Amino acid sequence: MNPFRVSIPEADLADLRHRLHATRWPAQSGIGGWSRGVPVDDLRALAGYWADGFDWRAVEAALNAFPQHTTEIDGQRIHFAHVRSPREDALPLLLVHGWPSTFAEYAAVLPDLARDHHLVVPSIPGFGFSTPVTGAWDITRTAAAFTTLMAGLGYDRYGIQAGDVGAGIAGAMSRLTPAVTAIHLNGTSAHPFGGPVPLDGLTGVELTRAERFNDFVATGLGYLQLMSTKPWTIGASLTDSPVGLLAWMYEKFHAWSTTVDRDALLTAVSIHWFTGSGATAAEFVYESMNAPGAWGPTPAPTGFATFAADNGIRTLLDPAHEIAHWTEYDRGGHFPAIEVPDLYAADVRTYFATHHPAPAHA
Repeated sequence: MNPFRVSIPEADLADLRHRLHATRWPAQSGIGGWSRGVPVDDLRALAGYWADGFDWRAVEAALNAFPQHTTEIDGQRIHFAHVRSPREDALPLLLVHGWPSTFAEYAAVLPDLARDHHLVVPSIPGFGFSTPVTGAWDITRTAAAFTTLMAGLGYDRYGIQAGDVGAGIAGAMSRLTPAVTAIHLNGTSAHPFGGPVPLDGLTGVELTRAERFNDFVATGLGYLQLMSTKPWTIGASLTDSPVGLLAWMYEKFHAWSTTVDRDALLTAVSIHWFTGSGATAAEFVYESMNAPGAWGPTPAPTGFATFAADNGIRTLLDPAHEIAHWTEYDRGGHFPAIEVPDLYAADVRTYFATHHPAPAHA
């Protein structure tokens, strides 16, 4: 275990500003708003703020307030934050980000969650500071590495909170080890490559979510199709053009959120940019979408939180209401730890309290 601090060289910041100022902007018809992707005027405004207003050094200081380390597992550098709870008997909790996210997504909720949990927040191999990447990494290999990480930290019983591709890693870990006592997931929905979901019998918010999911299948899968088939092609743009990377990630933050905090978005984009992980994250998606057995059943008890911009439909995912913990909120979306940290942290703490109750005096 090696101590780690985020520290981007000033030359890299200067290079980023130069590239942003030298951007060749595309011509657009101006027809259709966001239906054709990111409008150039919105992108120019955000890129201008990234170049001349966004305070990366303040982000570094905030992230470095949390203890971070790197270690080598299976030939790969694994970066993680490790925040210990003042409760010695606290249930350890592994927080696993998805795409297009980073470990920094959880910064706002770590103090709250640390009241009851020892927290381990890794960067997926090929994402952020778990780079440079060595070889092919997917959900299954990452699950084995994170299982080794938790054991190496001395945790023989722990929970996992995850969303997006992190949910796949959590499920794979539960198949590898009984140390995973429970899992909490956010943002789950039907598999997008499975086609549109039937609308018969759905009403209210579930009908709205189903219609939104079907529109996503019809018009929003281009990014996943490309990363799942030709990640090297898009990887060149994501590595060489900061505005290309910004547009690629901004589109999803806009589509999957109820509100977009531009500093949180630019934190995620900046980490991808400075580490060159736009391409390697895309290749992780490729490996995970094409690896046999990467997705499977989850043996550990699992709770679900569905936020306003999510497409989780209980009638389809849990028709018999057999899931003990299923909560729905009228705020937030795919990045709840950023968008609605209060709701997110409260739901996670409530769920895991049933698997590791707090002491009576807490």
